[in-house]
Amino acid sequence: MDYRLISQALASYPHEGYEKNKLFAVMIPLIEVNGETHVLFEVRSFELESQPGEICFPGGKMEKGETPSQTACRETMEELNLQPHQLKIIGSLPPLTTPFHFTIYPFCGVIQHTVFEEIDFSKDEVDSIFTVPLETLLNQKPEEFSLEYDMKMDPLFPYHRIPNGDKYEWKAGHYRVVFYYYQQYVIWGLTAKMLQYFLTVIRNSPGFSSVSIQET
Repeated sequence: MDYRLISQALASYPHEGYEKNKLFAVMIPLIEVNGETHVLFEVRSFELESQPGEICFPGGKMEKGETPSQTACRETMEELNLQPHQLKIIGSLPPLTTPFHFTIYPFCGVIQHTVFEEIDFSKDEVDSIFTVPLETLLNQKPEEFSLEYDMKMDPLFPYHRIPNGDKYEWKAGHYRVVFYYYQQYVIWGLTAKMLQYFLTVIRNSPGFSSVSIQET
């Protein structure tokens, strides 16, 4: 067999996860406010059917033929009404796979050549936007809670085909929920989990001593 065919297949197949998860991509946007680096958040429109009024990063579902970074940029530009030259990706985080059959690809980008007050966000999807100083988030210890979930078995599950049958000891699932707070805002759930990872990466980076960003 020509193993290059297998290599090409592995390289070209979309990484949907083992359960054929729905794929999403989001942007952790950084913007300069009064000479200080801030993280920008959205409050979802209260008219949306899914998670109205919740705090999130810009992002959405990947369209056919898109790469995760293309999705993150497209969604961010649509939701914040930015032009391509106003958004620059500067890095990425590992994909986050949830128990709910979707995978999120997080990116970090800089909003540049504009100021926060001039961002004319899409009112169809976004109720409001706000920023939090990156340094404030770096210095905050989030609250964490652990939720447990158990297996709900199919009544036709073939216990007779596995060791120990219906006495098999299934592992319990644990789901971690993170909360950050800033003024009247509560940042929680998947947004907070990605934010926490992002902040941990920065905090643990050798030689990191500044949170200022530069436009290009």
